[in-house]
Amino acid sequence: MKVVLQRVKNASIKVNEKEISKIRQGLLLFLGVGKGDSESQIDWLVNKIINLRIFEDEQGKMNKSLLDIDGEILLVSQFTLYADCSKGRRPSFTQSENPERANELYKTFGKKLAQNNVTIKYGIFGADMKVSLLNDGPVTIILER
Repeated sequence: MKVVLQRVKNASIKVNEKEISKIRQGLLLFLGVGKGDSESQIDWLVNKIINLRIFEDEQGKMNKSLLDIDGEILLVSQFTLYADCSKGRRPSFTQSENPERANELYKTFGKKLAQNNVTIKYGIFGADMKVSLLNDGPVTIILER
């Protein structure tokens, strides 16, 4: 599993010109599920994400976690994180998990986040989404497990 995590002041998603999800300060997560990924990877990623000290304290140092600031999460499925661009000019997505299994793990990932008293909003799996964000920092981190 791969997660691209962005610290945001706010973020939202539109599908067919209609806003479907919106968060205030927190994290925008792009989740990629690769072939063979399983639920066993989710607990580690969830724990890392909610406890990662990347929000500023009163002295302006990255010393607070998402839980410390009562931040929100916007979770977006992103199969293109497994794009292989090593050959040719068009990416190959053969390392991405099949959509049915990827959607199961995406939903499980969201449920595990929510079990930690985190407000979580979702994109629509497989939809053409327009994601807007106000990146804070910018702070962008890639996690892989």
